[in-house]
Amino acid sequence: MDAFFASVELLRYPQLKGLPLVIGGGRGGPDPDLVKAYGSTQAIPLGAFAKLKDYVGRGVITTATYAARQFGIGSAMGMMKAARLCPQALVLPVDFEEIRRYSRAFKETIAEIAPQVEDRGVDEVYIDFTAVPGGQREGGRSLARLIQRSIFDRTGLTCSIGVAPNKLIAKMASEFNKPNGISIVYESDLQSAIWPLACRKINGIGPRSDEKLQRLGIRTIGELATCELAWLVEHFGKATGQWMHQAAWGQDDRPVVTHSEPVSMSRETTFERDLHPVRDREELGALFTGLCERVATDLRGKGYRGRTIGIKLRYADFRSLTRDQTLDQPTDDALTIRQAAGQLLKRVPLDQRLRLLGVRVGSLSKAA
Repeated sequence: MDAFFASVELLRYPQLKGLPLVIGGGRGGPDPDLVKAYGSTQAIPLGAFAKLKDYVGRGVITTATYAARQFGIGSAMGMMKAARLCPQALVLPVDFEEIRRYSRAFKETIAEIAPQVEDRGVDEVYIDFTAVPGGQREGGRSLARLIQRSIFDRTGLTCSIGVAPNKLIAKMASEFNKPNGISIVYESDLQSAIWPLACRKINGIGPRSDEKLQRLGIRTIGELATCELAWLVEHFGKATGQWMHQAAWGQDDRPVVTHSEPVSMSRETTFERDLHPVRDREELGALFTGLCERVATDLRGKGYRGRTIGIKLRYADFRSLTRDQTLDQPTDDALTIRQAAGQLLKRVPLDQRLRLLGVRVGSLSKAA
């Protein structure tokens, strides 16, 4: 989906179309006082909306309109940093209830056309329409147009679609012609369409791997494809090296998975201010207990228990650290999770301020 969170809000606030707008910094729906004062969300004047330059806090951007992205603003960027790039941008909180409603709607629309759909989160899916009648017409473009039109008719939202022989290339192709674009990539297009791209465009090569590749003189996917398999294994390990070699050559045999079990469940929070483990011990303890309780609620709500308890800390200097341990029996009990997580805290340095804390439960199994 194209700038999904922002696009959903623009349905409620059409007066903001074409303007730099960021979503993030908090949660919530329309301001009831503004709606009452002006009669509807559509009638709220531009001057009544919060400005990014006035934001103070530690929040991050969930998404931004394409008008805001032109200033270098992107998802996961800190709101304060974004304010320096585009102070005139407007700000809206994240309305998860509305997002989930539109997410269900667009996925149900796709499933009516191509029933083999893999859910990849709130705003993205993989579709296998190999066996769908008419799926190969115009190389898949005909069915892609039908999907786009059907989603827009039902939701008023646009999406971008990449059609390719496998999931790896389709993911990259979906970014070629945003917004509201369709890109068709054949196997024979690998060298012309894929190899000139930066290695970071491969879904799975993160910032650290990309940084290491650049230090080794590898910047594009084409340059990665020229690397010997043995050389990649030497520098990145057997599994990652083999995968990089295959990805550079456009090889991906993963099927579209219509059902999968979760591997883990987690909760984390970034603090409004850095908290000291000693001076802010009481506040940190309450937050830590709350995270454990929320994870336990998530587990029970979805019918799972887990044996592996983990914690995540991020210090004020942005260094991150994780620890975990495996219990004898799976659990969905908040107190048990809290006790195990508390033991893990004793295994980490707590001599400087923290900006993030997280709790994870893995090795999941269905509850009896």
